[in-house]
Amino acid sequence: MKTATVLSVALAVALASLTSGCSLPKGAGGTKQILAGAEDENADFAVYQVNKSTVGTISQWPGSGRGGLAASGWIPQTRGPASNVISAGDRVDITVWETGTGTLLTLPGQQVVALQGLTVSPDGTVFLPYADKVYIANMTPDQAREAIQSKLQPIAPDAQVLIAYSPGRKSTVDLISGVPAPGTFPLPDRNFTVLSLLAVGGGIPRDMQNPYVRLMRDGKIYSISADRLLKDPSLDTTLRGGDKVYVEADERYFLSLGAAGREAQIPFNNDSITALDALSQIGGLNDSRADAKGILIMRDYPAKSVRADGSGPPKERMIFAIDITSADGLFSAGEFHVQSKDVVMIAESPLSTTQSILGILGGLAGITRNVQVIGGE
Repeated sequence: MKTATVLSVALAVALASLTSGCSLPKGAGGTKQILAGAEDENADFAVYQVNKSTVGTISQWPGSGRGGLAASGWIPQTRGPASNVISAGDRVDITVWETGTGTLLTLPGQQVVALQGLTVSPDGTVFLPYADKVYIANMTPDQAREAIQSKLQPIAPDAQVLIAYSPGRKSTVDLISGVPAPGTFPLPDRNFTVLSLLAVGGGIPRDMQNPYVRLMRDGKIYSISADRLLKDPSLDTTLRGGDKVYVEADERYFLSLGAAGREAQIPFNNDSITALDALSQIGGLNDSRADAKGILIMRDYPAKSVRADGSGPPKERMIFAIDITSADGLFSAGEFHVQSKDVVMIAESPLSTTQSILGILGGLAGITRNVQVIGGE
């Protein structure tokens, strides 16, 4: 048998094999393959078509619980006293000046008594010789000076008091990490805010991916994006003694798989990411492979979020299907919010298989023609 004839037979066999359903290698399954079995009564996942009538309902469902600290609350700004306030644990230096001939505090010819390094006790007082305890907590330094001078009045009627105040741990805040110059900083006044502290620490690095500011207070962690904090002055939280602040890149991400522009772990670049934002971040769809009707977003919900009345997902495993070939699908994709650790799967288009078959057949036909030329036919 001639070579050309052999190749012709091989071409016919290849055509028969391909058209009879033999599978070709793919980067991902088609929509029907991925969603196969969803109609079964005992299926362990459910499919929700995202459109105008469903996107609002889905947005009211409980979160997946995988959003990390980015979903935590935040404390708005409140105005504090114009001056600093003395707290337990602070240190004060008290200097008493007298112009008289001597009292219980001073000797004849002595005009100054210095009481250095007095620590404000847990009950908010300091002890003065012959005057007992003086309560000065929750007072400004000037108010504390007046209280001490009033307490000394019976034993030193001509005394004038000066007070120097040094904040203790309860009057300092810690800037832990995420800035060029972390450290422990005293509160200069009671209107010292988060942004003021970040400025003292050198600011937020420009190259940090979607930075988040975390505030630790009373055993809780509060969180907000730096972008939102900078744009809304009412969210610039007033700090309290003992607060701890740190900055870190957004820990949330989603996975891009299938016939996408790129397959990767994609970090969130904004506070909130819609399905359209996600498609933009992954470089859109692969023009030669993707099924624009098969944008599938896969999400795991905790068992406690499952609902039978429509107020939550019907199953723990959910697939949200989006068709971006229609205006309704495009608008709905812009309203559907991707959550952390979602999988954005772009299904293979059925046409890609046909194109692959035609490409292979075209290649085989070309080989046949070349052999015929070489064989002289």
